[in-house]
Amino acid sequence: MLVVSIFLGTYLATSLLPAVVVAAILLVVARAPILESKGTVRLRTDDDPEAVVDDFAGPTPPVLAFQWGVADEVTTGEDSATYHVSYLFGLRSADVTAHYQTESTGDGKHRVELEVTMNDEPWATYTSIVEGNDDQTIVDVEYVSNRRFGLRRIPQQFFTERYRDKALSAQGYTVVERDSHFGL
Repeated sequence: MLVVSIFLGTYLATSLLPAVVVAAILLVVARAPILESKGTVRLRTDDDPEAVVDDFAGPTPPVLAFQWGVADEVTTGEDSATYHVSYLFGLRSADVTAHYQTESTGDGKHRVELEVTMNDEPWATYTSIVEGNDDQTIVDVEYVSNRRFGLRRIPQQFFTERYRDKALSAQGYTVVERDSHFGL
């Protein structure tokens, strides 16, 4: 919409040729991979640490709810899960795969790492540290995108920011603290 407005404004102010040049530049900028996403989130749950590790290293990790939640099909491997997602009324599709590794740290904590790919291209890494405290479990998640995004992903980011804490809450996790960055 913004591109169309700027194109029409340029056309009205000048002529067709400068407006076409401006529109072409705006389309390139909108698709150029200039943005990245990263951050941390601290979660709390009443589940025991082993159950939380199983959640995060299972076929439906809580931090990937928007991937497995809309998937047409979920297939699991020995240490991975693949979510086949179709969109644009079935005209396009993507395979999102999460490869997970777990390990115990020396101080009684558990580390779960998710390497996420989309159509076999790197997408993001989620590193979760799971720690049991009294009758609660704390999960510290650090995430970073392994690729950059264009401006056309901004509406998707607004949707994610609005609903991701609600998606975690629906799975039994309370967001205690979040520090996220989406930008240059």
